Amino acid sequence: MIKFVGAFDTVASLPNTMFPEYAFVGRSNVGKSSLINALVGSNVARTSNTPGRTQTLNLFNLDDRVILVDLPGYGYARVSRVDTECWVARLAEYLVSRRQLRRLFILIDSRIGPRPSDLELMDFCDAHGISYQVVYTKKDKRVRESDQIEINPGNHPAMFPDVLETSAEKKTGLDALRATIGIK
Repeated sequence: MIKFVGAFDTVASLPNTMFPEYAFVGRSNVGKSSLINALVGSNVARTSNTPGRTQTLNLFNLDDRVILVDLPGYGYARVSRVDTECWVARLAEYLVSRRQLRRLFILIDSRIGPRPSDLELMDFCDAHGISYQVVYTKKDKRVRESDQIEINPGNHPAMFPDVLETSAEKKTGLDALRATIGIK
């Protein structure tokens, strides 16, 4: 059973739970909320075609065993520079201070590949020892760019070497992601 815990504007306002957290982050419009919904089999995370709709730290309690966190996107949303800087600072604060965080899933649109903002986040996680795993989304769509940057796990000490490939629409790759989190 999945329950919406709440939408939080600040890291300080997050509840102090005993459950491990698995957070999802990526560029705006990468499909974070859609992937969470497909993963749990319920439309709990709000989805939108407009980039930047997720503006808070959204927590979901799954069977009183784990917390899934839908983090605001970065990179593309049409918001003010002040809002963007605030989101980046809040993301950094969450990542370095949240002791419940077990793994950060960095979502990358498989049609586009990693962008500089994705690589900067990976470097930040590497520098701070924040465990993360790359998850390609939208694998059911045709690849658009042939000159995509190849991610080498050997260059990223905090990265799990297994890169996951998913499609929320076709429901592919979800079992591997569920196994990583420890849910059915």
